[in-house]
Amino acid sequence: MASEKDLIQSDIEGYLARYQNKELLRFVAVGSVDDGKSTLIGRLLFDTGSVYQDQLEAVRKATHMAGTEIDLSLLTDGLAAEREQGITIDVAYRYFTTDKRKFIIADTPGHVQYTRNMVTGASTANVAIILIDARLGVLQQSRRHAYIASLLGIPHLAVCVNKMDLVAFDRAIFERIRAEFTAFTKGLAFTGVTFFPISALTGANCVHKSDKTPWYEGATVLEFLESVPVADKRDFEHLRYPVQYVARPNLDYRGFAGRIASGVVRKGDAVTVLPSRQSSRVKAIDTLDKELTLAFAPQSITIRLEDEIDVSRGCMLVHSGDLPAVTRTFDAHLVWMQSEPLDLGRTYLLKHTTQTVRADVDRVHGRRDMDSLEEVPAETLTLNEIGRVTITAHRELFLDPYDKNRETGSFILIDTISNGTVAAGMVAATNQAGATSPDTAGTTPGASAPGSQVSDDERRARFGASGAIVLLASDTPSRALAAAYAAERALFDLGVTSVVVDRRVGAGALTAAEALKNAGILAIVPATRGHKQAAHDIVVDLDAAAGHGAGHDTGRGADEVIAALRGGNWIAPSRTRS
Repeated sequence: MASEKDLIQSDIEGYLARYQNKELLRFVAVGSVDDGKSTLIGRLLFDTGSVYQDQLEAVRKATHMAGTEIDLSLLTDGLAAEREQGITIDVAYRYFTTDKRKFIIADTPGHVQYTRNMVTGASTANVAIILIDARLGVLQQSRRHAYIASLLGIPHLAVCVNKMDLVAFDRAIFERIRAEFTAFTKGLAFTGVTFFPISALTGANCVHKSDKTPWYEGATVLEFLESVPVADKRDFEHLRYPVQYVARPNLDYRGFAGRIASGVVRKGDAVTVLPSRQSSRVKAIDTLDKELTLAFAPQSITIRLEDEIDVSRGCMLVHSGDLPAVTRTFDAHLVWMQSEPLDLGRTYLLKHTTQTVRADVDRVHGRRDMDSLEEVPAETLTLNEIGRVTITAHRELFLDPYDKNRETGSFILIDTISNGTVAAGMVAATNQAGATSPDTAGTTPGASAPGSQVSDDERRARFGASGAIVLLASDTPSRALAAAYAAERALFDLGVTSVVVDRRVGAGALTAAEALKNAGILAIVPATRGHKQAAHDIVVDLDAAAGHGAGHDTGRGADEVIAALRGGNWIAPSRTRS
């Protein structure tokens, strides 16, 4: 068979046909910072002749300025900031081909600050290549990336012990790292884990075997990539068709456009529309230029139904009798990607297939310890931490476990204010019976109202105290009112927001006080002693302090209010008089 270099010169159509029919492998390079990921990818591109001459000249020019012969990492590190710091910041995608396969490479950052970028690059990979510096051994970031790769469902892991040239290609060092990392990966879900002693800088065991490692009898990294089984983990059994758009070019045509997430759909199939659960049959399957009798994932098509059913963006078509979990509440593994920690009091946007809904993280069950892989107790998640949580959405979602279906088992959380992605999630289990409506779910005293985008902690930081109703009771209404305004002044001097609600305005006063409390503001309600049974969080009996019926200084009343609030931890301890 003619080589591709000869074929591309003599028969371009034959070359394109061969290229089109080649098997595609997607792989991602991960690991700790400065372990040599970009250099390895540059080595693979360079040694397979996959670098254009102008790219090579640009790299030679850039490395000449740096005082080195050639820096292969610059083939992927194209950002100015990356070249200045010598680290990868963003995900870089590169493409190359050999006679056996075509490849898409994702070069991801190793720095802990950019773990979220690594998740993005690894989400579609078939193989993960993790690099470990032979001098440093297995680091926590190495463990974190391996765990994330396993969590994302990547079946094959290639562990490249890099920079072997700096340890004189010592077999004992390689074997020690292999033993340690093998013990770690036993608890992970990889189909296979393969180890390579390499030097990305010199090219040892990357594309060509090295005589520096006569004790190593395995394949090179490229040979592994060309031969590792590529099993498409896409689910072709269960139809999941999220609707992206309703196509209505004229009065006689109404189709539902989208991309098949999983499964196969045929003309005449009985389908159910979620969430309405109405059923119909597939009348036609259309593409841009023709009508199909059958379509499968991941094709983009337009489906027409035999019946007029209300279908819009966010709905999902599934085979009747084969429904996903239709629920609001579910458990998930969450990779937290924002510098601000997860706030259980806030509502986030959850994007799942073509739906975007509001959702609350009800509970953090625990976070994963990257050294032991044990789940340890946690109340929140911080940057780059991975934990198991329970989430309740404000509308029903159509879910499958992530290990069964990557498309309908994955989602992201979005900050409602900045629109930034704060977390990536993988559905672990659903809880259809336990779903609760955010309109009817109970709330704890002083908690944010359901659906609020502002948490209790944020309100406390802004207003200086938690929302509460403070009842000032006295047999003399004027005394209670004066003490209320004195307390308001004293609290204002502390930097605490409060409002006096005069009960003389009528029954609406208590409603107003409750609304202020729910907004995180202290409501001070002056009342006669007979009304002390009214709803309140704190009560101060102005007459009891000085004896029944006796006079009571309004300043002392204000001090008693502040003391009561401090005693109940309603006021932040940092608030002091200015």
